[in-house]
Amino acid sequence: MPTFKLMTLALLVASCGYANAAKQLPYPSTYTAPETQNYAIVGATIMPANGPEITNGVVLLKDGKIYAVGQDIKVPKNFEVIDGQGKWVTPGIIDIHSHLGAFSSPGIPSMRNGNEKTDKNTAEVWVEHSVWPQDPAFQRAREGGVTTMLVLPGSANLFGGRSVVIKNVPAATAQEMKFPDTRYGVKMACGENPITYAAKGHDPYTRMGNMAGFRKAFIDAQEYLAKKKNGSPVKEDLELETLSGVLAGDIDVHIHCYRADEMAQMVDLSHEFNFKINSFHHATQAYKIANLLAKEKIAVATWSDRWGFKMEAYDAVPMNAAALEWAGVNVSIHSDSSVLIQRLNVEAAKAMAQAKRANQPISREQALRWITLNPAEKMGLADRIGSIVKGKNADVVLWDHDPFSIYAKAEKVFIDGKVVVDRNSPHTFSSDFLLGQPVSESHYE
Repeated sequence: MPTFKLMTLALLVASCGYANAAKQLPYPSTYTAPETQNYAIVGATIMPANGPEITNGVVLLKDGKIYAVGQDIKVPKNFEVIDGQGKWVTPGIIDIHSHLGAFSSPGIPSMRNGNEKTDKNTAEVWVEHSVWPQDPAFQRAREGGVTTMLVLPGSANLFGGRSVVIKNVPAATAQEMKFPDTRYGVKMACGENPITYAAKGHDPYTRMGNMAGFRKAFIDAQEYLAKKKNGSPVKEDLELETLSGVLAGDIDVHIHCYRADEMAQMVDLSHEFNFKINSFHHATQAYKIANLLAKEKIAVATWSDRWGFKMEAYDAVPMNAAALEWAGVNVSIHSDSSVLIQRLNVEAAKAMAQAKRANQPISREQALRWITLNPAEKMGLADRIGSIVKGKNADVVLWDHDPFSIYAKAEKVFIDGKVVVDRNSPHTFSSDFLLGQPVSESHYE
Protein backbone atom coordinates (compact mmCIF):
# COMPACT_ATOMS: atom_id res chain seq x y z
CA MET A 1 0.00 0.00 0.00
CA PRO A 2 1.44 3.47 -0.87
CA THR A 3 2.85 5.43 2.04
CA PHE A 4 0.33 8.28 1.75
CA LYS A 5 -2.53 5.77 2.05
CA LEU A 6 -1.02 4.24 5.18
CA MET A 7 -0.60 7.69 6.71
CA THR A 8 -4.20 8.61 5.90
CA LEU A 9 -5.48 5.38 7.47
CA ALA A 10 -3.32 5.91 10.56
CA LEU A 11 -4.66 9.44 11.01
CA LEU A 12 -8.21 8.19 10.63
CA VAL A 13 -7.77 5.49 13.25
CA ALA A 14 -6.02 7.89 15.59
CA SER A 15 -8.81 10.46 15.30
CA CYS A 16 -11.68 7.99 15.69
CA GLY A 17 -10.24 5.39 18.02
CA TYR A 18 -9.74 1.78 16.93
CA ALA A 19 -13.23 0.57 17.83
CA ASN A 20 -14.98 3.60 16.36
CA ALA A 21 -12.99 3.45 13.13
CA ALA A 22 -13.90 -0.21 12.71
CA LYS A 23 -17.53 0.50 13.57
CA GLN A 24 -18.15 3.62 11.48
CA LEU A 25 -16.25 3.02 8.28
CA PRO A 26 -18.00 -0.04 6.83
CA TYR A 27 -21.39 0.29 5.14
CA PRO A 28 -21.95 3.99 5.76
CA SER A 29 -25.29 5.68 5.37
CA THR A 30 -25.74 7.32 1.99
CA TYR A 31 -29.03 8.94 2.97
CA THR A 32 -29.29 12.57 1.96
CA ALA A 33 -32.06 14.90 3.07
CA PRO A 34 -34.31 15.61 0.10
CA GLU A 35 -34.82 18.95 -1.55
CA THR A 36 -38.21 20.19 -0.43
CA GLN A 37 -40.44 23.21 -0.51
CA ASN A 38 -41.61 25.00 2.60
CA TYR A 39 -44.99 24.17 4.14
CA ALA A 40 -47.31 25.79 6.65
CA ILE A 41 -49.95 23.57 8.28
CA VAL A 42 -52.53 26.00 9.59
CA GLY A 43 -55.49 25.56 11.91
CA ALA A 44 -54.83 22.01 13.11
CA THR A 45 -54.66 20.64 16.62
CA ILE A 46 -50.96 20.11 17.20
CA MET A 47 -49.83 17.27 19.47
CA PRO A 48 -46.10 17.99 19.94
CA ALA A 49 -45.43 15.00 22.28
CA ASN A 50 -43.32 17.14 24.62
CA GLY A 51 -46.08 19.38 25.90
CA PRO A 52 -49.79 20.17 25.84
CA GLU A 53 -51.86 20.11 22.68
CA ILE A 54 -52.09 23.37 20.72
CA THR A 55 -55.52 24.10 19.30
CA ASN A 56 -55.84 26.09 16.07
CA GLY A 57 -52.09 25.85 15.76
CA VAL A 58 -49.51 26.46 13.04
CA VAL A 59 -46.51 24.33 12.11
CA LEU A 60 -43.95 25.71 9.69
CA LEU A 61 -41.64 23.29 7.86
CA LYS A 62 -38.63 24.89 6.20
CA ASP A 63 -35.60 23.29 4.56
CA GLY A 64 -36.51 19.91 6.03
CA LYS A 65 -36.68 21.19 9.60
CA ILE A 66 -39.41 22.34 11.94
CA TYR A 67 -39.12 26.10 11.63
CA ALA A 68 -41.83 27.20 14.06
CA VAL A 69 -44.76 25.79 16.02
CA GLY A 70 -47.48 27.47 18.05
CA GLN A 71 -50.48 29.77 17.71
CA ASP A 72 -50.79 33.10 15.91
CA ILE A 73 -47.67 32.49 13.84
CA LYS A 74 -47.44 34.59 10.70
CA VAL A 75 -46.95 32.47 7.60
CA PRO A 76 -44.11 33.72 5.37
CA LYS A 77 -44.91 34.39 1.73
CA ASN A 78 -42.87 31.52 0.29
CA PHE A 79 -44.67 28.77 2.24
CA GLU A 80 -47.31 26.49 0.75
CA VAL A 81 -50.31 26.61 3.08
CA ILE A 82 -52.02 23.34 4.04
CA ASP A 83 -55.45 23.71 5.61
CA GLY A 84 -55.43 21.82 8.90
CA GLN A 85 -58.89 22.78 10.12
CA GLY A 86 -60.51 19.82 11.86
CA LYS A 87 -57.26 17.81 11.60
CA TRP A 88 -54.40 16.83 13.88
CA VAL A 89 -50.61 17.00 13.60
CA THR A 90 -48.23 14.65 15.42
CA PRO A 91 -44.54 13.80 15.15
CA GLY A 92 -43.75 10.94 12.80
CA ILE A 93 -44.37 7.59 14.44
CA ILE A 94 -41.29 5.62 15.49
CA ASP A 95 -41.30 1.83 15.78
CA ILE A 96 -38.51 0.60 18.04
CA HIS A 97 -39.03 -3.08 17.13
CA SER A 98 -39.46 -3.91 13.46
CA HIS A 99 -38.29 -6.58 11.04
CA LEU A 100 -39.43 -4.83 7.86
CA GLY A 101 -37.17 -5.48 4.92
CA ALA A 102 -35.30 -8.20 6.77
CA PHE A 103 -38.27 -10.55 7.19
CA SER A 104 -39.84 -9.05 4.07
CA SER A 105 -43.52 -9.31 3.30
CA PRO A 106 -46.12 -11.47 5.01
CA GLY A 107 -47.01 -14.52 2.96
CA ILE A 108 -43.59 -14.86 1.33
CA PRO A 109 -41.91 -17.52 3.53
CA SER A 110 -38.90 -17.86 1.23
CA MET A 111 -38.02 -14.25 1.99
CA ARG A 112 -38.36 -14.49 5.79
CA ASN A 113 -34.61 -14.24 6.23
CA GLY A 114 -34.34 -12.23 9.43
CA ASN A 115 -32.82 -15.06 11.49
CA GLU A 116 -29.39 -16.58 10.99
CA LYS A 117 -30.44 -19.98 12.35
CA THR A 118 -27.01 -21.55 12.37
CA ASP A 119 -25.71 -21.08 15.92
CA LYS A 120 -26.77 -19.85 19.34
CA ASN A 121 -24.43 -16.87 18.93
CA THR A 122 -24.58 -15.01 15.62
CA ALA A 123 -23.48 -11.62 16.93
CA GLU A 124 -21.35 -11.26 13.82
CA VAL A 125 -24.29 -10.63 11.48
CA TRP A 126 -25.71 -7.19 10.73
CA VAL A 127 -29.39 -7.04 9.85
CA GLU A 128 -28.84 -4.22 7.36
CA HIS A 129 -27.26 -6.79 5.07
CA SER A 130 -30.66 -8.49 4.81
CA VAL A 131 -32.82 -5.38 4.39
CA TRP A 132 -34.74 -5.39 1.11
CA PRO A 133 -35.73 -1.77 0.38
CA GLN A 134 -38.48 -2.78 -2.06
CA ASP A 135 -40.45 -4.60 0.63
CA PRO A 136 -43.98 -3.20 0.07
CA ALA A 137 -44.51 -3.23 3.83
CA PHE A 138 -42.40 -0.05 4.03
CA GLN A 139 -45.06 1.81 2.04
CA ARG A 140 -47.80 0.31 4.20
CA ALA A 141 -45.97 1.57 7.29
CA ARG A 142 -45.57 5.04 5.77
CA GLU A 143 -49.30 5.14 5.16
CA GLY A 144 -49.70 4.47 8.89
CA GLY A 145 -47.52 7.48 9.73
CA VAL A 146 -44.31 5.57 10.52
CA THR A 147 -41.26 7.62 9.59
CA THR A 148 -38.45 5.88 11.50
CA MET A 149 -37.89 2.33 12.72
CA LEU A 150 -35.31 0.22 14.47
CA VAL A 151 -34.94 -2.92 12.39
CA LEU A 152 -33.71 -5.90 14.39
CA PRO A 153 -32.64 -9.44 13.54
CA GLY A 154 -35.01 -12.17 14.68
CA SER A 155 -34.89 -13.94 18.03
CA ALA A 156 -33.79 -17.45 17.12
CA ASN A 157 -30.41 -16.96 18.78
CA LEU A 158 -29.01 -15.83 22.10
CA PHE A 159 -27.27 -13.12 20.13
CA GLY A 160 -29.06 -12.40 16.87
CA GLY A 161 -26.77 -9.69 15.49
CA ARG A 162 -26.71 -5.94 15.03
CA SER A 163 -29.69 -3.70 14.45
CA VAL A 164 -30.01 -0.72 12.12
CA VAL A 165 -32.05 2.50 12.28
CA ILE A 166 -34.02 3.11 9.09
CA LYS A 167 -35.60 6.26 7.73
CA ASN A 168 -38.78 5.03 6.08
CA VAL A 169 -38.14 6.54 2.66
CA PRO A 170 -38.42 4.92 -0.79
CA ALA A 171 -34.94 3.82 -1.81
CA ALA A 172 -33.01 1.37 -3.93
CA THR A 173 -30.41 0.39 -1.33
CA ALA A 174 -30.38 -0.17 2.41
CA GLN A 175 -27.64 2.44 2.78
CA GLU A 176 -29.98 5.05 1.30
CA MET A 177 -32.49 4.30 4.07
CA LYS A 178 -29.95 4.12 6.89
CA PHE A 179 -30.43 6.94 9.41
CA PRO A 180 -27.11 8.85 9.49
CA ASP A 181 -24.98 8.99 12.63
CA THR A 182 -26.89 6.50 14.76
CA ARG A 183 -25.77 3.97 17.31
CA TYR A 184 -25.72 0.27 16.61
CA GLY A 185 -27.67 -2.08 18.79
CA VAL A 186 -27.44 -5.81 19.37
CA LYS A 187 -30.44 -8.13 19.53
CA MET A 188 -30.39 -10.68 22.33
CA ALA A 189 -33.09 -13.21 23.17
CA CYS A 190 -33.88 -15.25 26.26
CA GLY A 191 -36.55 -17.83 26.92
CA GLU A 192 -38.27 -20.14 24.45
CA ASN A 193 -36.98 -18.88 21.12
CA PRO A 194 -33.27 -19.74 21.41
CA ILE A 195 -34.22 -23.13 22.89
CA THR A 196 -36.74 -23.94 20.17
CA TYR A 197 -34.94 -22.57 17.14
CA ALA A 198 -31.25 -23.10 17.90
CA ALA A 199 -29.40 -25.16 15.34
CA LYS A 200 -30.43 -28.80 15.67
CA GLY A 201 -28.01 -30.91 17.63
CA HIS A 202 -26.54 -27.94 19.47
CA ASP A 203 -27.20 -26.32 22.82
CA PRO A 204 -29.03 -24.59 24.42
CA TYR A 205 -31.85 -26.96 25.29
CA THR A 206 -32.85 -25.23 28.55
CA ARG A 207 -33.07 -21.81 30.11
CA MET A 208 -29.99 -22.59 32.19
CA GLY A 209 -28.26 -23.39 28.91
CA ASN A 210 -29.30 -19.95 27.66
CA MET A 211 -27.67 -18.25 30.63
CA ALA A 212 -24.50 -20.31 30.31
CA GLY A 213 -24.30 -19.29 26.66
CA PHE A 214 -24.64 -15.60 27.50
CA ARG A 215 -21.96 -15.82 30.19
CA LYS A 216 -19.46 -17.71 28.08
CA ALA A 217 -19.86 -15.26 25.21
CA PHE A 218 -19.25 -12.24 27.44
CA ILE A 219 -16.24 -13.90 29.10
CA ASP A 220 -14.72 -14.30 25.63
CA ALA A 221 -15.61 -10.69 24.82
CA GLN A 222 -13.94 -9.46 28.02
CA GLU A 223 -10.70 -11.16 27.04
CA TYR A 224 -10.91 -9.80 23.50
CA LEU A 225 -11.56 -6.25 24.72
CA ALA A 226 -8.73 -6.44 27.25
CA LYS A 227 -6.25 -7.46 24.53
CA LYS A 228 -7.32 -4.55 22.35
CA LYS A 229 -7.03 -2.08 25.21
CA ASN A 230 -3.51 -3.15 26.17
CA GLY A 231 -2.32 -3.14 22.57
CA SER A 232 -1.87 -6.90 22.20
CA PRO A 233 -2.07 -8.18 18.63
CA VAL A 234 -5.55 -9.53 17.95
CA LYS A 235 -7.22 -10.70 14.79
CA GLU A 236 -10.48 -8.84 14.23
CA ASP A 237 -13.42 -11.08 15.06
CA LEU A 238 -16.84 -9.89 13.89
CA GLU A 239 -18.69 -11.68 16.68
CA LEU A 240 -16.42 -10.38 19.41
CA GLU A 241 -16.34 -6.88 17.90
CA THR A 242 -20.08 -6.65 18.55
CA LEU A 243 -19.96 -8.12 22.06
CA SER A 244 -16.92 -6.09 23.11
CA GLY A 245 -18.77 -3.02 21.79
CA VAL A 246 -21.55 -3.86 24.26
CA LEU A 247 -19.06 -4.09 27.12
CA ALA A 248 -17.42 -0.81 26.06
CA GLY A 249 -20.81 0.93 26.01
CA ASP A 250 -20.70 1.63 22.28
CA ILE A 251 -23.52 -0.73 21.26
CA ASP A 252 -27.03 -0.69 22.74
CA VAL A 253 -28.58 -3.89 24.10
CA HIS A 254 -32.15 -4.79 23.11
CA ILE A 255 -33.39 -8.03 24.67
CA HIS A 256 -36.34 -10.13 23.52
CA CYS A 257 -37.69 -11.41 26.83
CA TYR A 258 -41.20 -12.19 28.07
CA ARG A 259 -41.03 -13.51 31.63
CA ALA A 260 -40.37 -11.37 34.70
CA ASP A 261 -38.02 -13.91 36.28
CA GLU A 262 -35.86 -14.06 33.16
CA MET A 263 -35.71 -10.28 32.84
CA ALA A 264 -34.45 -10.16 36.42
CA GLN A 265 -31.79 -12.72 35.54
CA MET A 266 -30.73 -10.63 32.55
CA VAL A 267 -30.39 -7.65 34.88
CA ASP A 268 -28.07 -9.76 37.05
CA LEU A 269 -26.14 -10.73 33.91
CA SER A 270 -25.66 -7.05 33.06
CA HIS A 271 -24.30 -6.47 36.57
CA GLU A 272 -21.93 -9.43 36.30
CA PHE A 273 -20.40 -8.12 33.07
CA ASN A 274 -20.93 -4.40 33.70
CA PHE A 275 -23.01 -3.48 30.66
CA LYS A 276 -26.20 -1.49 30.33
CA ILE A 277 -29.48 -2.96 29.08
CA ASN A 278 -31.19 -0.39 26.88
CA SER A 279 -34.60 -2.07 26.71
CA PHE A 280 -36.56 -5.27 27.07
CA HIS A 281 -38.78 -6.03 24.09
CA HIS A 282 -42.19 -7.71 24.25
CA ALA A 283 -41.76 -8.01 28.03
CA THR A 284 -45.34 -9.12 28.63
CA GLN A 285 -44.64 -9.75 32.33
CA ALA A 286 -42.72 -6.53 32.89
CA TYR A 287 -45.53 -5.24 35.10
CA LYS A 288 -44.41 -7.76 37.76
CA ILE A 289 -41.00 -6.09 38.10
CA ALA A 290 -41.89 -2.51 37.17
CA ASN A 291 -40.03 -1.04 40.16
CA LEU A 292 -36.86 -2.99 39.33
CA LEU A 293 -36.95 -1.79 35.73
CA ALA A 294 -37.49 1.80 36.85
CA LYS A 295 -34.58 1.54 39.28
CA GLU A 296 -32.31 0.13 36.57
CA LYS A 297 -33.55 2.73 34.04
CA ILE A 298 -34.35 -0.05 31.57
CA ALA A 299 -37.00 0.76 28.99
CA VAL A 300 -39.75 -1.57 27.83
CA ALA A 301 -41.06 -1.93 24.29
CA THR A 302 -44.27 -3.92 24.27
CA TRP A 303 -47.69 -4.43 22.67
CA SER A 304 -51.00 -3.09 23.88
CA ASP A 305 -52.72 -6.46 24.35
CA ARG A 306 -50.93 -9.34 22.58
CA TRP A 307 -50.94 -12.56 24.56
CA GLY A 308 -51.29 -16.33 24.43
CA PHE A 309 -49.49 -17.10 21.16
CA LYS A 310 -46.77 -18.93 23.12
CA MET A 311 -46.43 -20.18 26.69
CA GLU A 312 -44.27 -17.21 27.68
CA ALA A 313 -47.05 -14.83 26.68
CA TYR A 314 -49.84 -16.46 28.72
CA ASP A 315 -49.39 -14.21 31.75
CA ALA A 316 -49.67 -10.97 29.77
CA VAL A 317 -52.13 -8.29 30.85
CA PRO A 318 -53.57 -5.42 28.77
CA MET A 319 -52.53 -2.98 31.51
CA ASN A 320 -48.81 -3.77 31.13
CA ALA A 321 -47.88 -0.49 29.43
CA ALA A 322 -49.90 1.62 31.86
CA ALA A 323 -48.47 -0.14 34.93
CA LEU A 324 -44.94 0.51 33.67
CA GLU A 325 -45.77 4.16 32.96
CA TRP A 326 -47.09 4.56 36.50
CA ALA A 327 -43.81 3.15 37.83
CA GLY A 328 -41.73 5.63 35.83
CA VAL A 329 -40.43 3.26 33.15
CA ASN A 330 -39.72 4.53 29.65
CA VAL A 331 -42.44 2.73 27.64
CA SER A 332 -42.79 2.24 23.89
CA ILE A 333 -45.55 0.50 21.97
CA HIS A 334 -43.88 -1.52 19.23
CA SER A 335 -45.17 -3.61 16.35
CA ASP A 336 -42.90 -6.61 15.71
CA SER A 337 -45.24 -7.01 12.75
CA SER A 338 -45.76 -5.69 9.24
CA VAL A 339 -49.48 -5.53 10.07
CA LEU A 340 -49.46 -3.83 13.50
CA ILE A 341 -46.95 -1.25 12.29
CA GLN A 342 -49.72 0.19 10.15
CA ARG A 343 -51.79 1.17 13.21
CA LEU A 344 -49.45 1.94 16.09
CA ASN A 345 -51.54 5.03 16.86
CA VAL A 346 -54.51 2.77 17.59
CA GLU A 347 -52.36 0.35 19.59
CA ALA A 348 -51.28 3.25 21.81
CA ALA A 349 -54.90 4.31 22.19
CA LYS A 350 -55.88 0.80 23.30
CA ALA A 351 -53.18 0.77 25.98
CA MET A 352 -54.26 4.24 27.14
CA ALA A 353 -57.86 3.01 27.42
CA GLN A 354 -56.78 0.26 29.81
CA ALA A 355 -55.43 2.86 32.23
CA LYS A 356 -58.75 4.69 32.11
CA ARG A 357 -60.53 1.48 33.10
CA ALA A 358 -58.35 1.39 36.24
CA ASN A 359 -59.25 4.99 37.10
CA GLN A 360 -55.58 6.01 36.76
CA PRO A 361 -55.67 7.72 33.39
CA ILE A 362 -52.67 8.03 31.12
CA SER A 363 -52.66 11.42 29.42
CA ARG A 364 -52.85 11.77 25.66
CA GLU A 365 -49.38 13.27 25.72
CA GLN A 366 -47.98 10.25 27.56
CA ALA A 367 -49.66 7.84 25.16
CA LEU A 368 -48.34 9.74 22.15
CA ARG A 369 -44.84 9.58 23.60
CA TRP A 370 -45.10 5.78 23.56
CA ILE A 371 -44.89 5.87 19.75
CA THR A 372 -42.79 8.99 19.24
CA LEU A 373 -40.51 10.59 21.81
CA ASN A 374 -39.90 7.60 24.08
CA PRO A 375 -38.52 5.34 21.33
CA ALA A 376 -36.54 8.29 19.98
CA GLU A 377 -34.90 8.69 23.40
CA LYS A 378 -33.94 5.01 23.62
CA MET A 379 -32.54 5.10 20.07
CA GLY A 380 -30.42 8.15 20.96
CA LEU A 381 -32.32 10.35 18.50
CA ALA A 382 -34.47 12.58 20.69
CA ASP A 383 -32.43 15.62 19.65
CA ARG A 384 -33.49 15.06 16.03
CA ILE A 385 -36.91 13.36 15.98
CA GLY A 386 -39.80 12.34 18.23
CA SER A 387 -41.43 15.69 18.99
CA ILE A 388 -42.54 18.82 17.17
CA VAL A 389 -39.87 21.24 18.30
CA LYS A 390 -38.15 24.01 16.39
CA GLY A 391 -34.93 22.78 14.78
CA LYS A 392 -35.80 19.09 14.74
CA ASN A 393 -36.22 17.09 11.56
CA ALA A 394 -39.54 17.80 9.86
CA ASP A 395 -40.91 14.28 10.37
CA VAL A 396 -44.60 15.00 10.95
CA VAL A 397 -47.99 13.46 10.21
CA LEU A 398 -51.25 15.25 9.36
CA TRP A 399 -54.21 13.10 10.45
CA ASP A 400 -57.75 13.48 9.15
CA HIS A 401 -59.20 12.48 12.56
CA ASP A 402 -57.96 12.41 16.14
CA PRO A 403 -54.98 10.03 15.85
CA PHE A 404 -56.29 8.01 18.80
CA SER A 405 -59.47 7.29 16.86
CA ILE A 406 -60.01 4.03 14.99
CA TYR A 407 -61.10 6.17 12.03
CA ALA A 408 -57.87 8.17 11.81
CA LYS A 409 -55.86 8.04 8.61
CA ALA A 410 -52.53 9.66 7.90
CA GLU A 411 -53.54 12.18 5.26
CA LYS A 412 -50.04 13.55 4.70
CA VAL A 413 -46.73 12.20 5.97
CA PHE A 414 -43.53 14.24 5.84
CA ILE A 415 -39.99 12.92 6.27
CA ASP A 416 -37.36 15.66 6.50
CA GLY A 417 -39.98 18.00 5.10
CA LYS A 418 -40.71 15.93 2.01
CA VAL A 419 -44.21 14.59 1.42
CA VAL A 420 -43.94 10.79 1.22
CA VAL A 421 -47.66 10.07 1.62
CA ASP A 422 -50.49 12.23 0.30
CA ARG A 423 -53.92 10.62 0.21
CA ASN A 424 -55.23 13.50 -1.90
CA SER A 425 -52.83 12.77 -4.74
CA PRO A 426 -53.29 9.95 -7.26
CA HIS A 427 -51.03 7.03 -6.45
CA THR A 428 -51.20 3.29 -5.99
CA PHE A 429 -51.85 1.62 -2.66
CA SER A 430 -50.78 -1.82 -3.90
CA SER A 431 -47.61 -3.53 -5.02
CA ASP A 432 -46.94 -6.28 -7.53
CA PHE A 433 -44.97 -8.05 -4.79
CA LEU A 434 -48.22 -8.56 -2.88
CA LEU A 435 -50.25 -10.05 -5.73
CA GLY A 436 -51.72 -13.36 -4.59
CA GLN A 437 -50.16 -13.07 -1.14
CA PRO A 438 -52.08 -13.27 2.16
CA VAL A 439 -51.78 -10.28 4.47
CA SER A 440 -51.72 -12.12 7.79
CA GLU A 441 -48.75 -13.29 9.82
CA SER A 442 -48.41 -16.62 11.52
CA HIS A 443 -46.20 -15.69 14.47
CA TYR A 444 -44.22 -12.97 16.21
CA GLU A 445 -40.49 -12.80 16.72
